[in-house]
Formats: sequence, C-alpha cells, structure tokens
Amino acid sequence: MTASRPIVVFGSVNIDVCAYCDRLPRPGETVHGTGYAMGLGGKGANQAAAASRLGAAVEMVGRIGDDAFGAMARRRLADFHVRTGHLLSDPGNPTGIAVIGVESSGENCITVVGGANMAVSAGDVAAAGDLFGSAAVLLLQLEIPQDAALAAAAAVRAGGGRVILDPAPAPHGGLPADVFRAVDVMTPNETETEALVGIRPADPRDAAAAADRLAERGLSVAIVKLGARGVWYRGPAGSGFVPPFPVTAVDTVAAGDSFNGGLAVALARGDDLPAAVRFAAACGALATTRAGAAESAPTAAEVAALLG
Repeated sequence: MTASRPIVVFGSVNIDVCAYCDRLPRPGETVHGTGYAMGLGGKGANQAAAASRLGAAVEMVGRIGDDAFGAMARRRLADFHVRTGHLLSDPGNPTGIAVIGVESSGENCITVVGGANMAVSAGDVAAAGDLFGSAAVLLLQLEIPQDAALAAAAAVRAGGGRVILDPAPAPHGGLPADVFRAVDVMTPNETETEALVGIRPADPRDAAAAADRLAERGLSVAIVKLGARGVWYRGPAGSGFVPPFPVTAVDTVAAGDSFNGGLAVALARGDDLPAAVRFAAACGALATTRAGAAESAPTAAEVAALLG
C-alpha cells in the first residue's frame, strides 16, 4: 500500500451521544445512567478512523451538515489524520446523530438519525474525480443510499481496487442480487447474516453454511462475524475459522468497524485472506476493551502485541 493508493471510505459520519448504564431499559422503562459521552461516530467515520490509526492513508467521502455537529465531526476526523477534502458540508441537512445506550456488560442498542448521510448520491462519486479509481480498497456500509454505494463500488473496481461492504444495517428482506456481485468482500455479523440468508449463526458450522449461501449469490469472499465466538471466512482459495481473542469487553459499539478498518489495511498491504481476517479480528477484539466508537480503535502496535 502506498500513498498513491489510499483506502477510501464512502459512508456515514455522525456524532454519537452515548449513555452508560448498568442495564439497558425495557420498553417504557427509565433507568439511571452512570455517565455519558459525545464523540465521532457513523460506521463510515468509525472505519476511516480505525484504518488511519493503523497507519493507512485514508480518504473520507460523505456528507455532514453545515452545523456545530458537522464542524465537530470534521475536526475529530482530522484528529485521526483522516483526509476530509471530499467530505461535503450540506447546508440543507443536519449532521447525522446516533443515540446509543451501553450497559455494563458491553451490550448496546442504537438509534440512528441519518440526516445529511441520506443525501449522499452517485453525484458525490463523480464530484470526487479520480479518487475512487485510485483506491486500493473501498470501505462501504449501508448507512448511505444504496445506489450511491454501488456507484462508488463500480468506480473502484474499474480502477483495480477491492470493495468491502459491511451490510449494516441490513434491510429487512435482504439485499438485491446485484449488490453481491458488485462487491468483493462482505462482512455481516450474526443478525445481518440472518437478514441476508436466513441463518443466524451461533457457531462455526452455522457460519460456514451461511457463507456458502452468500457465495451462491455471487459473493467472492464472505466473512461471517460471530462476535465473542470468533470469525468464519470463505474465499476462492478456501475457508477457515479464527477463534476469539481473550479480552475483557467494556463496550462493543464499534468493534465491527475496527474489524473492517483492519481488514482493509491488511488486504491493501497484500496479506492473504486468512492473515487479513486474523489481523481484523484482533482489531475488533481490542476495540471492545475501551469505551467509545471511533475512539476505541486500536493502534498498529496494540494489534501487533495481541497477535504476538
């Protein structure tokens, strides 16, 4: 990976408002919290921060509002050394926000209001010039309109880059067939896998069956994330399982985003699929050991220490 072939992230940028509590409230219930925090979020921004903290050159493409939250988001991305020259300020829409409840076990529930993220369009791809065609890897999610994401995928593949899609949030009824053929790698977690192929994987055997179904739909590489139970991967050269790393989870909010950021970095530098998935799994595990979204992403030195 060189500076001329960056990792490009095309996706959502939010400000997260996190409330911490001993347990999440049931419907209609109010609970006392133990603290709160505000920070950078959105799956796109989280993945950009994660890849950048690992030492990659990262370009963030998307939209924020022309408001205080937008200014905060741009400033925080710059703090992570993410390039924001193609992050548009949209005067007609507010910056996206996420309201997140996190209980002491690390489990969470999230309500996202997309705001400017939902105004992202295929025109934003064209406006970025040759950026997408120069990408080594493109990171996509489903927190922006699908047609815009597919336009970006086509531009990156035309330039010889690889496309990783985090299918989150997975729509009810799954995804159309052309999405599976438009990307190179897909990384669903348990609930997303169930939405896509009707299998909620609880162990490697279930994950292998789900990955086979994803491949039947035209996907080249399927990576099924099982949270604290590990990761199953399937690609043209074979399949395998990466067991979980022994860490103590504090907050799982952006573990999947750190996984994807790590995966992009590993693939961009030429790692084979088994090594890339193991590296990504270590990134995701470390992200659970601290609070926050983008702020929880580990450094390359921390990942190297965990991998031994």
